[in-house]
Amino acid sequence: MGVVAELILIRHGQSLANVLFPEADAQGRLEVALSGRDAEVPLTGIGQEQARAVGRWLASLPVEQRPEVVVTSPYLRARETWRIAAEASGSGTPVPETDDRLVDRLLGELEMLTRAAVAARFPGEAARRSVAGEWEYRPPGGESFADIRVRLSSFLDDLHREHAGRRVVVVAHDAVVLMTRAVIEDLDWDGLAAVEKAAGSVRNASVSRFMDDGNSLKLDRYNVIDHLPPA
Repeated sequence: MGVVAELILIRHGQSLANVLFPEADAQGRLEVALSGRDAEVPLTGIGQEQARAVGRWLASLPVEQRPEVVVTSPYLRARETWRIAAEASGSGTPVPETDDRLVDRLLGELEMLTRAAVAARFPGEAARRSVAGEWEYRPPGGESFADIRVRLSSFLDDLHREHAGRRVVVVAHDAVVLMTRAVIEDLDWDGLAAVEKAAGSVRNASVSRFMDDGNSLKLDRYNVIDHLPPA
């Protein structure tokens, strides 16, 4: 089976949860001023501008390097990132598809809870997490990073089969970007930890790119934000 010619992974722009939850956690608050499901969290104004910057970067690419296929997470923040980027590019872009396998990490009963709220409502989870380890810990009703690896392996298999030889953009979440790299490079947990230590967490609106070297996908760049305006 062949592989896609190029795979560009874009994390969504800054979301409202990316701002409110770190603030709440730093202050030990039980609640945030954000309701609804994780799938419905919108972009901030900064996130929208980051998406426009992604679009301008796409427009700067030579025609022969522009994406032929776009697949996004079904979550609002990912779909909006692509919609805004496509508009800002000022050129014809592929009609995006969505794939449920590109959702953010599912946290189950812990979804949309601050750290303080988790500690108060689920006092046994800290011990469970410590025993399982960061990568294999599965929240109640949620999924571990090992589970994400499984669904992304399936997604990539289908992507290569359906779009071999084509340039593909995926717009999704930090866990998706990280675990897609784990699948492509067959990284174990120590390898993933080394990636995070070297490159840091996957940043909003960052670009990671893999290229077909004639046999398999090889990393070209990872977690790059040179296209974004200064913070």
